[in-house]
Amino acid sequence: MYNTILTSLENGIFTITINRPDKMNALNKDVINEVGAAMEEVYTNPDIKSAIITGSGEKAFVAGADISEFTSLRKEGGSALAQRGADLVFNKIENCPKPVVAAVNGFSLGGGCELAMACHFRVASENAKFGQPEVNLGLIPGYGGTQRLTQLIGKGKCMELMMTADMIGAEEAKALGLVNHVFPIADLLPKTKEILNKIQTKAPLAITHIINLVNQAAKCDPKGFDNEIDAFGDCFDSEDKVEGTAAFLEKRKPAFKGK
Repeated sequence: MYNTILTSLENGIFTITINRPDKMNALNKDVINEVGAAMEEVYTNPDIKSAIITGSGEKAFVAGADISEFTSLRKEGGSALAQRGADLVFNKIENCPKPVVAAVNGFSLGGGCELAMACHFRVASENAKFGQPEVNLGLIPGYGGTQRLTQLIGKGKCMELMMTADMIGAEEAKALGLVNHVFPIADLLPKTKEILNKIQTKAPLAITHIINLVNQAAKCDPKGFDNEIDAFGDCFDSEDKVEGTAAFLEKRKPAFKGK
């Protein structure tokens, strides 16, 4: 079905693997189109409860964008390229009502770092490297990098990393809050699935509200507190709230239905 990505569905977890190992899994138009289509599957397939985005092999998650596609572009073309990526992939991931986690298995640079940051959180292998080296090309991040990296690690360190084009390793990324966990490469996907399996036992509607509200907080939405109150109320109308509270009082595990 796809030429540049691999997909698999197991126990409700949909794994999207960017599969251009000879190109260090670099993003190009085809990858953007296909990851966008795969994310549509995540949105629309009720059998998919959560998703992982990762790269093929042990060298690279996504080592950047395919620079050959940039050479003929001017202002309008560059802006259109960034807007297309945001619409098809990056915003679609960030706003997905189901959890999407990046399992970063190597170099995560430029558009690759931005792809990881669009996910709801990130886990990394010990050999992972992160960076936004666009200034080396006379460019800046165009897939939300200036905004999301600032949200995740703060203004000062973001400024330094983007202006120097320096790379950081997995442990520093964890210390900065860019990634949540660091695992040996062999454990990366099993441990990521372990986290998602735990999340999948929780109330799906509540998870969706959490994604929406935390995204609002990250963007300093002035209505965030009011929206939380409203969403809290919505939860009280759900079957999941009835089941969750009953299960707690009856000292049993809840069986949520996402209703």
